[in-house]
Amino acid sequence: MALSHHFTFGLILLSLFSTSLLPCHAFPAHYNNPTHYRHPRFASHNYRDALTKSILFFEGQRSGKLPSNQRITWRRDSGLSDGSAMHVDLVGGYYDAGDNMKFGFPMAFTTTMLSWSVIEFGGLMKGELQNAREAVRWATDYLLKATAYPDIIFVQVGDAKKDHACWERPEDMDTPRNVYKIDKNTPGSDVAAETAAALAAASLVFRRTDPSYSKVLVRRAIRVFEFADKHRGSYSNGLKSFVCPFYCSFSGYQDELLWGAAWLHKATKNPMYLNYIQVNGQTLGAADYDNVFGWDNKHAGARILLSKAFLVQKVQSLHDYKGRADNFICSLIPGTSSSHYTPGGLLFKMSDANMQYVTSTSFLLLTYAKYLTTAHKVVICGGTTITPKRLRTIAKKQVDYLLGDNPLKMSYMVGYGPRYPQRIHHRGSSLRSIASHPAKIQCSSGFSVMNSQSPNPNILVGAVVGGPDQNDRFPDERSDYEQSEPATYINAPLVGALAYLAHSFGQL
Repeated sequence: MALSHHFTFGLILLSLFSTSLLPCHAFPAHYNNPTHYRHPRFASHNYRDALTKSILFFEGQRSGKLPSNQRITWRRDSGLSDGSAMHVDLVGGYYDAGDNMKFGFPMAFTTTMLSWSVIEFGGLMKGELQNAREAVRWATDYLLKATAYPDIIFVQVGDAKKDHACWERPEDMDTPRNVYKIDKNTPGSDVAAETAAALAAASLVFRRTDPSYSKVLVRRAIRVFEFADKHRGSYSNGLKSFVCPFYCSFSGYQDELLWGAAWLHKATKNPMYLNYIQVNGQTLGAADYDNVFGWDNKHAGARILLSKAFLVQKVQSLHDYKGRADNFICSLIPGTSSSHYTPGGLLFKMSDANMQYVTSTSFLLLTYAKYLTTAHKVVICGGTTITPKRLRTIAKKQVDYLLGDNPLKMSYMVGYGPRYPQRIHHRGSSLRSIASHPAKIQCSSGFSVMNSQSPNPNILVGAVVGGPDQNDRFPDERSDYEQSEPATYINAPLVGALAYLAHSFGQL
């Protein structure tokens, strides 16, 4: 993350930069009859190939000691002494984006969404399910380390300002690996409750395949949520100079408490959490009318998740969440006053890393369509009936735009399709690999590469970048972190959406 992935409202209109055509990296699909009647017989995209690549990307973001089955081989071990500044083991986890930082807040959200992707659509993933589980586990192994001590969570490794002053490979990293924590005196209910949500959601991913690990995760989630709720406050207050403007919690911590409780309700079935939601829902902003779902604001996700308990499990006390989920859905219908789409048809929420809202919203649309179908329900938007099929059509159009159905005919997933971004804002991808250049690349010497027009030598397969501006323009410039930087939380919800689409077109 070059400067910040926080909500940047100023829109930067950038000149169009065309990229040379490259050989196609997607293998041809053999389309079978779809198992769902709602889509036409032929898909314009190989969703199975995109699914494989969207999961593979996470291997390129790994920090720590890489395993022998590492598939992105231009990466090597890094951050092997992380945590030593506080005499703890914080080796592992993911670099969130194009830098060498480990930010706990977006890492936890990434984990929650990867887990939700597997929970909803893992049954459709076939051979990719194990890879998806491994992507979750790489994160949860780290989150267990970060929460090893009661009432303490280690929420960041690295000094972002010093990290961003260098352009170097993670393997060469020599910037300070400071460790930042929240505790009773410096609370962080937002990052703590998101971490609890991640651990609880992941416990469901491993419930059948590794029950003992699943139990460890859910027990830790319970303890971490209790800490989040008991010691309330935003981590952006106590750690402001370290976490802002990078991952400042702008929406406060109330949304994470509701979201965390919703995941613990789902993972434990303990009536205590349902009671917590009923008692605290209003004060935690359950009725707030905000329609952005991403690493900072979880309200829309919590509404969709809790609506399942009402729609599918018939928990009558959560009746209101169906209406709140419907309000979110209605805000997305093209043509409504609150929805904004580019001329080419892309949902546009923010100028900074907009594609994260595209992927998270597409996932929520497909997931809500699944719940509505099970319950034989629809959404009513101002007198218009919106069917689950319509929600799936909107989601598919967003994913198709991302994969290349757009005015530039550009795939915003690296390594997918004939034309994709060549100069992504990513240190490891842009600098020659250890294999081809074993000598250390010093802190500042990498900037000559960063500022050059040469394509990145290492293909970060599956990386989805921030995407085009509100006029469908994409300059493909490495310095442009708003549009050219990938991030784990852009990919995480896309994994579930691609699994659904690949299955529905008979590609899996």
